Amino acid sequence: MSEIEFVRLGFGPDFVEYQEAWDEQRRVHAARFADELPDTCLLLEHPPVYTAGRRTDPSERPLDGTPVIDVDRGGKITWHGPGQLVGYPIQKLPRPVDVVAHVRRLEEALIRTCAEFGLKTSRVEGRSGVWVLGDPVEQRPALGGLNLDFDPRVADEEFDPRLNGPEYAPSNAGQRREDRKIAAIGIRVAKGVTMHGFALNVNPDSTWFDKIIPCGIRDAGVTSLSYELGREVTIADVLPVAERHLRDILENAELKPRLVETAKTTETAETAETTETAETTERPEAEKATA
Repeated sequence: MSEIEFVRLGFGPDFVEYQEAWDEQRRVHAARFADELPDTCLLLEHPPVYTAGRRTDPSERPLDGTPVIDVDRGGKITWHGPGQLVGYPIQKLPRPVDVVAHVRRLEEALIRTCAEFGLKTSRVEGRSGVWVLGDPVEQRPALGGLNLDFDPRVADEEFDPRLNGPEYAPSNAGQRREDRKIAAIGIRVAKGVTMHGFALNVNPDSTWFDKIIPCGIRDAGVTSLSYELGREVTIADVLPVAERHLRDILENAELKPRLVETAKTTETAETAETTETAETTERPEAEKATA
């Protein structure tokens, strides 16, 4: 894969307004599609702002009328602000686009970043982003009454069955205490080029998340590097480490088109039979916007 140009747009106190960064994303996206620019990753901090993906439910928004910017990425509502490292990788991917593979690459870079600071993180089955797993519940107290635990694989509309495999921790159906998200990922792919990206909580004021249902997930919490490590970690500390791991993962990735299993039915005069073949097919662009 080609080299990626990293652009540091602005960090506290020179925060980058969300609309300004969004406009810059679209400019770079158009230039990348036209091959006028190389793959580019914008790195920055925003002033406090709530942004909502296309699938955000009204009940997940602030109830006090706090403004929210509606955006064209996948996922639901989240918060950006000081103490959070935001990255927008704008890359041209082979067609048909494998969005899940792109998400996994971003997750891997952030998992390695956290590990370098001494924090073990993980993926969680069915959910994008990077997580600190809750402690195991070895023996649950018998409280009586209804059992309110649920299995996200069957009860959570946000559960994505494509996010699975040996690199994922099992979905939390009560075997762990509350999982905590340390990095959110929301992606859009248009014309084969990615937009939006990730937000890694370094040392933000986490009370901003109290007004919303972050990412639409009601059975998990939000955390940060500083909180989990019990010491102050700053954006300046994390920025060069994250950039190094992003460069290593994204530049050295073996990009492959997504293969689609397509069922074909072949009928003859004697019998009707169904055969499955692995084909490379192109889906409409609108179907590629996901998280």
